[in-house]
Amino acid sequence: MELEVRHLRALCAIADAGSLHKAARVLGMSQPSLTTQLRRIENSLGAELFSRRRTGCRPTPLGQSLLSRARPLVDGMSTLIAETRAEAALSAQEGPALRIGSTASRVVAGWLRRLRLGLPETDTTLHVDVSANALLRMVAEGSLDVAFVHEVEGCPLHLPPGLEIRVLLDREPQFVSLAVDHPAASAPVVDLADLATDRWMVDPSVDGERDGLRRVLAAAGLNPPLLHGDYLTASSLIVIGEAVAPCQPTSGPRDDMAIRPLRDDPLGVRLLLAARPGLAEFPLLYADLETAYRDAALRAAGYREWLRRTGSPLLETAPA
Repeated sequence: MELEVRHLRALCAIADAGSLHKAARVLGMSQPSLTTQLRRIENSLGAELFSRRRTGCRPTPLGQSLLSRARPLVDGMSTLIAETRAEAALSAQEGPALRIGSTASRVVAGWLRRLRLGLPETDTTLHVDVSANALLRMVAEGSLDVAFVHEVEGCPLHLPPGLEIRVLLDREPQFVSLAVDHPAASAPVVDLADLATDRWMVDPSVDGERDGLRRVLAAAGLNPPLLHGDYLTASSLIVIGEAVAPCQPTSGPRDDMAIRPLRDDPLGVRLLLAARPGLAEFPLLYADLETAYRDAALRAAGYREWLRRTGSPLLETAPA
């Protein structure tokens, strides 16, 4: 049995309601049907997700772990449905429209500004998702026109057939964010060994990020504890020295956080722009994205220095 979104939605409903009876009512199904569904899910996983008591159902530790990962997926699917309906209604209106998707990136703001200036009559919408695979599926299904995504090194994305793909950057190094008073922050470049005793924080809903980080740490002979959470929470922990985290090299400077490159650049991602077949604006979209990325890269002092040190061709195309 493979877990589907409806199964995850049922598990979240049970946890929220605190009982099978109340959860079944919320889901619009009978309690016996929900009980059977839960039993099948637990049997497929080989462990109990909820402890049944007279006072109701409570998640087991394994259940809590699964729920922490399931909730973003369930919420994301609900958001996806609502936004897709809204976009469908928008597309029925007169006038050109451009539906853009992106994983989180500091480049997006500059890109959208350029598109607004270059296509003033076009109604541009933006859909941001942590999952690059989800965005690529949306382009393939026709609910997005184009998506700017990153592919974690060693963790290939599932590229639907038929999409037009352009590589913005074959390999972007990932830097590390850490507290300004962290001992390693005093150096311009950080060795992974200097972070051996730190806890790393990653967002498990970002495709490939956890597996990619584990692979790199293992190759360095390190096995630090990994914390799972979103990057807003990560920032709060990083500034007080409770965690470190991988970050984009275009990350802007902060007074309470240090952004440093890792020695030998062990972490990397590939940046891709994917579009539905025959999108007339694709060349313009790519050109504006390329310019926006270069602008963001050169504004980030640490990344600009890295580009100079490595002789990046990005500097060759930069305006004088």
